[in-house]
Amino acid sequence: MTALQTERLVLRHWHAADRLPFAEMNADPRVMEFMPATLSRPESDLLLDSIEKHIDTHGFGLFAAELRRDRSFIGFIGLAIPSFQASFTPGVEVGWRLSPIHWGKGLATEGAREVIRYAFEGLGLEAVVSFTVPANARSRRVMEKL
Repeated sequence: MTALQTERLVLRHWHAADRLPFAEMNADPRVMEFMPATLSRPESDLLLDSIEKHIDTHGFGLFAAELRRDRSFIGFIGLAIPSFQASFTPGVEVGWRLSPIHWGKGLATEGAREVIRYAFEGLGLEAVVSFTVPANARSRRVMEKL
């Protein structure tokens, strides 16, 4: 999978060292407020395994996101094929999940814009969707900016 860069971010393939901060993020109730539940370390590892399998299968997926200035892991931003039925499936979704310390800085928007550019220009996709629950105001604001 091609690595992408923005002014402040590197969106890249996952490393073994990402597993711990990924698990810490997935265990945070603030991060998982609009998901079914927080994840234990084994559950988080299984999720990362499935992300990597998606990348291997489709050639694209959710990128590990890090800050360019210090290479610190901040979450993920990328593309996924939803595994459920909805009015917009089958299709490709752009999504993100960041550690709370990085919320409100425009990083999800910056990264998602680059991922969408890559989806159309690099992968030749014809459409990309994004969705959330109505109560998730932060993600809705990101979507409105895209």
